[in-house]
Amino acid sequence: MATTMREGVLYTARTHTTGGREGQSRSSDGRLDVKLTLPGTPGNGTNPEQLFAAGWSACFEGAMAAAARQMKVKLPADLAIDAEIDLRLMDGEYSLGARLNVSVPGIPREVAQALVDSAERTCPYSKAIKGNVPFTATLV
Repeated sequence: MATTMREGVLYTARTHTTGGREGQSRSSDGRLDVKLTLPGTPGNGTNPEQLFAAGWSACFEGAMAAAARQMKVKLPADLAIDAEIDLRLMDGEYSLGARLNVSVPGIPREVAQALVDSAERTCPYSKAIKGNVPFTATLV
């Protein structure tokens, strides 16, 4: 059966979530099936902030790889991104804060910084939160 694609859309992720932060979320293809728990509580499960941190850091690394190809730079196998997502409560309202700490060993610092800067401009997650969530991407 042929599917129609909205112009420019490469992929659409679909999930079904029940129970909110103490529930269950499953992707339409069954590849993701997670129990959700409140941040900082004991037991099994994850929370939306952890899922966002994992997705954003993976996407950011992909954006760095695209920049590296354009710059003809070989990324090291041990490139790593530590993502930190803060769930904040200020004046009775919830918000997010975010940091990416990027390690690019074996690459000259100015080249690594250029890769981080490029990824910050091109990563869809970074673009989505720009102006909405305070964030920094730091070369460590």
